Amino acid sequence: MDIRIIDIREHPEYLQGAIDFLSVRWSVDRKIYDDCIRHSMNARSPLPRWYIMLKGDDIIGGYGLLINDFISRQDLFPWMCTPYIAQKERGRQLGARLMEHGRREAASLGYRKLYCNTELDGYYEKYGWKHTANGFHPWGVQSKIYEISTSG
Repeated sequence: MDIRIIDIREHPEYLQGAIDFLSVRWSVDRKIYDDCIRHSMNARSPLPRWYIMLKGDDIIGGYGLLINDFISRQDLFPWMCTPYIAQKERGRQLGARLMEHGRREAASLGYRKLYCNTELDGYYEKYGWKHTANGFHPWGVQSKIYEISTSG
């Protein structure tokens, strides 16, 4: 089955599905994703942007490109946030596809680097990301910050 990644700004018919998918998968109050994604739809700036991965018409993954991902290093951006692949779809390199899509999108928007933060060990390094710093979240947790060049 065909798998594709789409920009919610260009496909508003998936707005509610994207909000539902991400809020459930990340166990975040739906109103936060609703407010963030809904207001990104008509933003005057290139960011924030939200993307979903579709298998047919079913949402199986998604991520966002943001100015700040609730982390202290506000000098760094854009951030690839909340990358997620549905549990039943894992093990097929779909996460790698999301990361590559994010890298290309950031490049097309004129950014030279892309950042992410995580508590994972070893995952992002497999795909060329480099651990460059640590940052802090408002809830007190420290996170590793990774970067990747958008020039491929």
